[in-house]
Amino acid sequence: MIAFCDGIVTIGQSCGVMVHAMVIPAPLRPMTAMAPMTDSVIQTPATTAVAVEDVDFCYGSSRVLKNVNLAIEANKVTAFIGPSGCGKSTLLRCLNRMNDEIPGARITKGRICLRGEDIYGLRVDVVKLRSEVGMVFQKSNVFPRSIFENVAYGLQVRGERNAAVIRQRVEEALRQSALWDEVKDRLHESGLSLSGGQQQRLCIARAIAVKPNVVLMDEPCSALDPIATLKVEELLWELRSSYTFIVVTHSMQQASRISDRTAFFYMGEVVEYDLTSKMFTNPREKRTEEYISGRFG
Repeated sequence: MIAFCDGIVTIGQSCGVMVHAMVIPAPLRPMTAMAPMTDSVIQTPATTAVAVEDVDFCYGSSRVLKNVNLAIEANKVTAFIGPSGCGKSTLLRCLNRMNDEIPGARITKGRICLRGEDIYGLRVDVVKLRSEVGMVFQKSNVFPRSIFENVAYGLQVRGERNAAVIRQRVEEALRQSALWDEVKDRLHESGLSLSGGQQQRLCIARAIAVKPNVVLMDEPCSALDPIATLKVEELLWELRSSYTFIVVTHSMQQASRISDRTAFFYMGEVVEYDLTSKMFTNPREKRTEEYISGRFG
């Protein structure tokens, strides 16, 4: 799959970064059978980065999201949990319109707003949207280019031509992704020469180099060893003051470690959405308790 996020072209595979994050260089065709959309601005609290309001989503005749309502806080880590097929990744891909290219895929009700603006509005530039909402995929999608070129690519796609600015942003992104000290003397080596964990962090660096507002992550650690997973989790805590992270994970332990808030999905619905510390110790819903405790899923 190819996705263009934060001015970065990302080639990713989900089993949905941009990490890793990239953006589609050509305008996407409109979603079929889309419910009428407007360009109205929705009044949301200043702390809300993404507002999902009464959203239904269908693949053809199959309704996979049902009346979803979420207010994602800015500069926090929000985890989406739930059994396979419950709609977590579908919603994640709705947040930067990666579902647009799927025939028959459409939002049939509700709207999704980024900083108060309906991202499915008639005048929304999808490429610009994906430069503000990056994507990190389950499997690292490093380009067959140098480490430096991997991180710089999104900046160049967005039209940055100042070499000094590019060098500065590449170094900043690599430092933020805790990779600079490991690669600073080998920036011109292939990104494919890095270990799996390093490649994932390189994808994260590529995603944040263009300074997105939101970074979506679809099971970013599922293919990593425990040490590499720990490094990625530490990054989320360190970077959440600068970015809003939304992470799909099947690991209850990981959700409890990395997130400020957690949304539990089941059969296309959000069963419960609350502070992670509260949900994992005293959930309101019986289904939440049963899932977290491993009784099903």
